[in-house]
Amino acid sequence: MILTVTLNAAIDKRYVVEGFQTGEVNRVRECAYTPGGKGLNVSKPAAIAGAEVVATGFVGGHAGAYIEDSLKPFGIKSAFYHMEAESRSCINIWDEVNHVQTEFLEPGFTVSEEDFSGFLEKFQGLAAKADVVAMSGSVPKGLDGTAYQRLVKVCRDAGKKVILDTSGRLLEMGIEAKPTMIKPNLDEIRMLTGQECESINDMIEAARRIHNDGVEIVAVSLGGEGSFVVCSEGIYRAEVPKIDAVNTVGCGDSMIAGFALGLSEGLSMEGVLRKASAISAAAALREETGFYVKEDMERIFPEIRIVKMK
Repeated sequence: MILTVTLNAAIDKRYVVEGFQTGEVNRVRECAYTPGGKGLNVSKPAAIAGAEVVATGFVGGHAGAYIEDSLKPFGIKSAFYHMEAESRSCINIWDEVNHVQTEFLEPGFTVSEEDFSGFLEKFQGLAAKADVVAMSGSVPKGLDGTAYQRLVKVCRDAGKKVILDTSGRLLEMGIEAKPTMIKPNLDEIRMLTGQECESINDMIEAARRIHNDGVEIVAVSLGGEGSFVVCSEGIYRAEVPKIDAVNTVGCGDSMIAGFALGLSEGLSMEGVLRKASAISAAAALREETGFYVKEDMERIFPEIRIVKMK
């Protein structure tokens, strides 16, 4: 079972407009609502692949009930900690005329230490049953940099593989608990190591430093140039075929889903990286965030080239 953690879940609302204007009435041509938050964008691709997926985190009110109901068609089981306040919404406005995207991200409710202690108790039981735990994204108001650190410690104490995908202080403090895997971007590698990382060799050296400090797998996305992984098996580079991307938002979350799947299946790192890369590329071919079609993934899968660099 793959357990995903979305501490700051939301309803993602996508509005398509023609010629968005501030200070004016803008009529929405089409709209779509989906369960959102980085952890849930991991849940959906993992479930599409056929894995048993349980989603946890915080939800509240009617919006929270909508989030849980929206996961059911994917076969994702909900195990959220329920708050009285309403879950947040995040609005994405796509202007078809100017090809400009505008986002409004609500802060959401505040989580007290008492709430988090209640969630932590629930989480311990869920983590004990999981093969891999993937925790992603921001945290609600009221929680500090120790939130993921405490959750990672629960997983490590239970002997579970845990993937941490966050940023800033949350990442900086989270890796002190030694998650199994992180997927930093260039800015995050610079923050964690203090290195400028002007070339891919610099990035690999920085990732190796993080690995040597106790993080087993350090995966770094290079966008259209693929990705690389530093781990105990060596350093691997994934080269993906050129595709006509439709939507790259959430592709990193789809990649995390692929890593979680590969780790839960006990694949070699080469197999894990190939699966993660194929799912991420397939997700870029579809408009809906956190979604892919198996046929796309199966077509791309053999075209991915994995090179062992060291």
